[in-house]
Amino acid sequence: MEIEKGKTAKYLKEKRPVPKAVTEQLKQFTKTKKNILNALKEGDKTIPQLAEALDMPKDEVVFQLMSLLKYGFVETGEIDDMDEYFYYKIKRHGNN
Repeated sequence: MEIEKGKTAKYLKEKRPVPKAVTEQLKQFTKTKKNILNALKEGDKTIPQLAEALDMPKDEVVFQLMSLLKYGFVETGEIDDMDEYFYYKIKRHGNN
């Protein structure tokens, strides 16, 4: 008897599809993540600098940055001259 690989996952996808709202949220997060990382490729930036560059509210930038920080995409750098904001930069892995 041949066992079909991935049958359980296929069954669950058919029985419990992902809600459309969740799919849209993931698409939006992925788009925002890409925009933030592209902005940081130009150089380290603070939250207000990212908010201005991306035309996003600061609170949304903070939320997205904290997610990216949690999952290891970005890291904090130096603090700005006014001692208000950290600079954020893309996290380098290994010898990259």
